[in-house]
Amino acid sequence: MWGYILRRLLLIIPTLVIILLVNFVIIQAAPGGPVEQAIAHLQGIGGASVGGGAGETSSNASRASRGLDPQLIKDIEKQYGFDKPAHERLWLMLKNYAQLDFGKSFFRGATVTDLILEKMPVTISLGLWATLITYLVSIPLGIRKAVHHGSHFDIWSSTAIIIGYAMPAFLFAMFLIVVFAGGTSLNWFPVRGLVSDNFESLSTLGKIADYFWHLVLPVTALVIGGFATLTILTKNSFLNEITRQYVVTARAKGLSERRVLYGHVFRNAMLLVVSGIPQAFISVFFAGSLLIEVIFSLDGLGRMSYEAAVSRDYPVVFGSLFIFTLFGLLIKLIGDLCYTLVDPRIDFAARNA
Repeated sequence: MWGYILRRLLLIIPTLVIILLVNFVIIQAAPGGPVEQAIAHLQGIGGASVGGGAGETSSNASRASRGLDPQLIKDIEKQYGFDKPAHERLWLMLKNYAQLDFGKSFFRGATVTDLILEKMPVTISLGLWATLITYLVSIPLGIRKAVHHGSHFDIWSSTAIIIGYAMPAFLFAMFLIVVFAGGTSLNWFPVRGLVSDNFESLSTLGKIADYFWHLVLPVTALVIGGFATLTILTKNSFLNEITRQYVVTARAKGLSERRVLYGHVFRNAMLLVVSGIPQAFISVFFAGSLLIEVIFSLDGLGRMSYEAAVSRDYPVVFGSLFIFTLFGLLIKLIGDLCYTLVDPRIDFAARNA
């Protein structure tokens, strides 16, 4: 097992390098970089006018730079690090990243590390609680639906689940705001920020209550989609295992239904559910939080990464990409290790021998 973990950790290094390399090449072809935007700003031209096809980048830059001092253009290129060839910039970036130095934002006046640490609490809060609640609710509900398959409970709960699955998270978030945040006579929850303005003056219990009070609506909106998918997956996994011969044999031996369900069926049925943990966590933690952060005015990593991509703030883009990729790979490794917790018979070392 330890050998398998070590191999997976070592594979993270080349994976990160390849992903950064591919995205670096893509970025070089993207029009409207920070130099072009700075030149356009000096010329009084909107940033959008600098854009165009990949082949038009140099011509756009030359048109935008007409009338400016060539030395000023060189100073701008040096300021953003574009006075060096692409291969030198790539090597310098990889060398700095190996030391966990992500550079400084072009436009935010702070290091990328400080920005990531500043935005991380919001993203972790949304992703962690949404994933935790999704699994704590969906797994017991899916098991009960499998045990009572075809009952009235199964039918009406499936109807609610299908409606939740069909409704996009951002649309459900707007529905929650209208109903519970002042859109009607109910004004129970806030819709801005992670904490209140007077957070520092609150007691310890008050701070905890205020924190969760702000999370109710955004986390609920995030839970809806994953909750529906995971519940159906859990139900189908248990239904598939309940019909197998070993279950019939266990019941014939006189074992209680609870012992059969949780002592035998649970271990095998949960393997499929556990395999989806990394993907579910990554989706909620990174991809799913962007619109929720925008709707509820939460300043997290998803929103920061999107704004950095739009403004061509390359250090923030690559720093966020590095963190997202690293966390994603580590979460996938943790997901594999969860297999052994559910079923100790699984041996990754033997499988890779």
